[in-house]
Amino acid sequence: MFQLLRGVPRVLGTAVAGLRAAAPSLPLLQPASRPCARPFGLLSVRAGSVQLPGLLKPRGPCACGCGCSGLHTEGDKAFVDFLSDEIKEEKKIQKYKSLPKMSGGWELEVNGTEAKLVRKVAGEKITVTFNINNSIPPAFGGEEEEPSQGQKAEEQEPELTSTPNFVVEVTKDGSSKALVLDCHYPEDEIGQEDDQSDIFSIKEVSFQATGESDWKDTNYTLNTDSLDWGLYDHLMDFLADRGVDNTFADELVELSTALEHQEYISFLEDLKGFVKSQ
Repeated sequence: MFQLLRGVPRVLGTAVAGLRAAAPSLPLLQPASRPCARPFGLLSVRAGSVQLPGLLKPRGPCACGCGCSGLHTEGDKAFVDFLSDEIKEEKKIQKYKSLPKMSGGWELEVNGTEAKLVRKVAGEKITVTFNINNSIPPAFGGEEEEPSQGQKAEEQEPELTSTPNFVVEVTKDGSSKALVLDCHYPEDEIGQEDDQSDIFSIKEVSFQATGESDWKDTNYTLNTDSLDWGLYDHLMDFLADRGVDNTFADELVELSTALEHQEYISFLEDLKGFVKSQ
């Protein structure tokens, strides 16, 4: 048995040797060449080398010819020129040079894109807060109309109106709770002049702790989508009795639109300064 096992490798070795002799010589497989993923300038850097590759050389004057050593291209120059014209045009059509005032004794506080209106009456404090970011509704669908004869295309552009969501917070003296109502402008009511309909709606109602800036999800929130119309009407009357009615909502749109346009012009000016900076 052991003699037979010893003979097996030798027989296999002889068979393999015969196949090698009979088969034509094949070239050895070479690994496929891989393109170099790094610039040759970086690969040529060696310790002690005094010559810097092209990518590591100090920048020379910019391409536009102003003499600065920063990244300042012809595209940047064209961008700055465009922004200058845009700022000039936006200031030309700016309706309010200063923010309009709200009627009804509301005091205005502005912090960047956030605005707060405060009114005190008969032991109550009513605070309305809104933010003008993302407050411009998207353009409604439909094919664009071609400008009529003698009318420029710019004259047919619709006026942008800011209709932000706003939160009304009502607090009573000595109470630890505040009634908070989240309101918004329905898209189908924007621009309507029907005196019988409300141009804003209550979306949610909740009680929050007085002085809390964040809306706590652990407090019960009433969604008005499935609310009894009688209760909803009383909530709207509750707001109207405290100065938050259609007149207030119209003035809020004017204020928000003016603030949004003001912030947009400031953004364009900051963008121009950033691109132009050396």
